Amino acid sequence: MLKKMGEAVARVARKVNETVESGSDTLDLAECKLVSFPIGIYKVLRNVTDQIHLITLANNELKSLTSKFMTTFCQLQELRLEGNFLHRLPNEVSTLQHLKAIDLSRNQFQDFPEQLTSLPALETINLEENEIVDVPVEKLATMPTLRSVNLRFNPLNAEVRVIAPPLIKFEMLMSPEGARAPPP
Repeated sequence: MLKKMGEAVARVARKVNETVESGSDTLDLAECKLVSFPIGIYKVLRNVTDQIHLITLANNELKSLTSKFMTTFCQLQELRLEGNFLHRLPNEVSTLQHLKAIDLSRNQFQDFPEQLTSLPALETINLEENEIVDVPVEKLATMPTLRSVNLRFNPLNAEVRVIAPPLIKFEMLMSPEGARAPPP
């Protein structure tokens, strides 16, 4: 087990170093068995955080993200967090004023993360396969750049299904009532 942990830490360090050395705008820490965002990474990336526009933390074991994560990477345009154990976002997600796309699919959200409705550049929200029942349709309808919200395989209430279509100007993907996601 210790060997596997060591390999995972080495993999994260390698990926972070690649980002710094190449001057890349992408930090890909997908499938690294992370339970939290490693604090040491903030120090390593301190001189390049402004140029990072895409962070992928998909398919880890994250239960939460800190406010420091959101405020440190405030230039993000895309955030991929699918396949974790997240159930909420910190309020500081509102500092991501350049965010265009966020993928929160296959997490544990029971409530729609309403902080997302305050992001002026947001075009795509993916919340597929969560446990969301209610959606702030009226707030979503006022988002000027929003193009797509994926809510497939969520137990949405009937009111959302009826109210949404006439109010929205974007694509809202929903599964038929009672549909379940296929097994992984």
